[in-house]
Amino acid sequence: MRSGFPLRSGVLAFLAGILLLQWFQVLPAIEWSILLLFALPPAVLLPGHWRLLGWLLAGICWALLQAQLVLGRSLPAELEGRDVLISGVVVSVPERNSRRTRFEFEIESLSQAGQSYPSPGRVRLSWYRAGRSENLHAGQRWQLKVRLKRPQGLMNPGGFDYEGWLFQHRIRATGYIRKSDKNQIVTAYSSSYLILRLRERIRDLITRITADGESTGLLLALSIGERSQITPTQWQWLRQTGTSHLVAISGLHVGLIAGLMFLLLNRAWHLSGYFSARLMLYCPAPKAAAGGAMLAALVYAALAGFSIPTQRALIMLSVVMLSIIFNRHLSPGRTLALALLAVLIVDPLAVMSAGFWLSFLAVWVIVYGLAARAGGWGRWRQWWRAQWWVTLGLMPMLLLFFQQVSLIAPVANIIAIPLVSLLIAPLSLLGSVLLLLDPEWATPVILLAAWLLQRLADYLSWLADFPFATWSASLLSLPALGLSVLGMLWLLAPKGIPARWLGGVMLLPVLFAHFELLMPGEARFTLLDVGQGLAAVVQTQHHVLVFDTGARSGPNFNMGDAVLIPFLHAQGISQIDRLILSHADNDHLGGAMALLAVVPVAEILGSDLQKMRKKGIIRRLKPCHAGQQWNWDGVAFRFLHPPATTGLRRNDRSCVLQVEAGGQRLLLSGDIEKAAERELVRKYGDELRAEILVAPHHGSKTSSTPAFINAVSPRYVLFPVGYRNRYGFPHPTVLARYRLRQIHEYPTSATGAIRFTLGGKKSEPEHELEPQLFRQTHGHFWNRKNDVNLCRMRLRHEAHRSRCLR
Repeated sequence: MRSGFPLRSGVLAFLAGILLLQWFQVLPAIEWSILLLFALPPAVLLPGHWRLLGWLLAGICWALLQAQLVLGRSLPAELEGRDVLISGVVVSVPERNSRRTRFEFEIESLSQAGQSYPSPGRVRLSWYRAGRSENLHAGQRWQLKVRLKRPQGLMNPGGFDYEGWLFQHRIRATGYIRKSDKNQIVTAYSSSYLILRLRERIRDLITRITADGESTGLLLALSIGERSQITPTQWQWLRQTGTSHLVAISGLHVGLIAGLMFLLLNRAWHLSGYFSARLMLYCPAPKAAAGGAMLAALVYAALAGFSIPTQRALIMLSVVMLSIIFNRHLSPGRTLALALLAVLIVDPLAVMSAGFWLSFLAVWVIVYGLAARAGGWGRWRQWWRAQWWVTLGLMPMLLLFFQQVSLIAPVANIIAIPLVSLLIAPLSLLGSVLLLLDPEWATPVILLAAWLLQRLADYLSWLADFPFATWSASLLSLPALGLSVLGMLWLLAPKGIPARWLGGVMLLPVLFAHFELLMPGEARFTLLDVGQGLAAVVQTQHHVLVFDTGARSGPNFNMGDAVLIPFLHAQGISQIDRLILSHADNDHLGGAMALLAVVPVAEILGSDLQKMRKKGIIRRLKPCHAGQQWNWDGVAFRFLHPPATTGLRRNDRSCVLQVEAGGQRLLLSGDIEKAAERELVRKYGDELRAEILVAPHHGSKTSSTPAFINAVSPRYVLFPVGYRNRYGFPHPTVLARYRLRQIHEYPTSATGAIRFTLGGKKSEPEHELEPQLFRQTHGHFWNRKNDVNLCRMRLRHEAHRSRCLR
């Protein structure tokens, strides 16, 4: 133990250094990574704290070097939104649905108007037109006419960091293919992408054999790591039962496949010893079995496309098997430390993945839980306890990453893990190999695996319907996370440790998260970043109002699931008192059905009710109209529009809501246009005045008339717009009107979510409204910076665009 302690503590210091760099908003220059050469000698040679300092500095420098190498390949800013000609190789299995084909593409050459530019490397492309996209396959070399943009995602509290995901996967641009005669195959297949082509063939054959049934997506996930065909409903019950890990080819599956191969080869080698003692002397059974297990794991990881989780699992397994081959006895803790170090050296960006933390912590929790508990337990009892240990041990991390933990995970996993690991995963692997030899041999194996998966799906979906199957909590602060981890360690400690019940006390911050409480007469307004659409939340001391829900983009993606629900969970909000759907356009109500399926809503108000009911929103739906008003916790709400009876067109029928707290006002204007604006100015005049205005119709030139802007006279105008949206919102003429009046402008595409507190410190006359811009306060070095985005918005003209380049 004493000899292993320096290694374990050093690896943890190396991990801490890598983590420390993730908090930087701006990276130091790559030249600073040369300090790595000076950090290694102390990490190896010096004793005590100096050694830990060397490991820490080495982690920082190694992560800095890798991050700068990734960021160094980027799309030139002047090429964003322009047609460019690229050539390169399809380096992923194309994902196809009725709308588009999506794939990753390694650019080898890039040109625009005959001028060559440096390649940004790997990009993510979508082909929205059928026809020629059906001829696109993995491993082909293509020439394509595309439009690209640098990585840009939504930025919201509790939301998914898409820019971070692209950075971790080394994807330096996204875009779509334009219609052109220049789109053509250059080379049918590249021999260096043989495995990728085989994976696509397996995908197509499994889809054909299972007739694209309900379990096809799950089977593809287990066979080749292709999860794009898993439906939203399936993801929902997987999360609710804590079994999402089963559909990711990760350490569990790779380890069990390797373990089965190890046991089989070890037994077979022993049997062969009866016939050839020389064989056993030349290569003992454990070493032969370890080599075969590594080979089996390598094949399985190749079928999964060497995805990041499988790479991590392969490295961990290799450390264990190499220790057997070279007769090195390693304690579980030392083995885990070596595996962690190997993963961090190969890919320091792995720390950005939730899977990295969950996989290592799950193994560590089991090792820690079994410590000092050897003997006296049956295997099944030990297996059952391990499920509870993992559920309890991973709870802080699950709440940190997903704000949700499954309470029925042990009950689900005690059936699901053996079934998947011992039957379904081996069958899917065997079927995949047989598909490459003879599909007729593989058909019964594939169908059996699909049937077992469907039975498991029935069981898990039944469990997910139980009340209290999951528990959601708010986003954990770092102190609460640290205390809950200590509490978990204490609870899982051996019986000899006194007062283990205190560990439960340390978990209380998870149950009672701290929030900045609002006082009576205060309102917190958050305009969420939902791309080209609108979604906003107004909170008072005891009430919550949601105004619009963003867009729905196909059957598998909507802003309710992607933004609103994670935001509400992060804020500890479990119920909505009033949902306002300003009108029936998709970019305002597309996320409503997903929101209503998860979060209880007391009342729904909206306009254009007939169209909303056609879209399925029928529960407690009431019309909004001018004159409706109410007061929550000293905050006044009033509808100014539409009239109870109106012949206005659809956009002009939008609900317009005024919120007043402590003498400060907010105006949510929906998609009203000139006619509605004239009516509002005529009817209310100076009563329209508000410090904060959410721009009508996202800043369209059909709205924001001078008379309306003068009547509202805002200090801040907020534009809920998508980055480089196809409508060109906000329109330059509209921007000019607001700038002429020196009104501060904030587009969500540049700022992320925007938050104001109205009525705060109202006893102090000097209190000023100040926006909190999420991209600015919570951005990391891989996120686009506000100043560049705002500059590009203000300088749209080609002649001035170069001023914004970094």
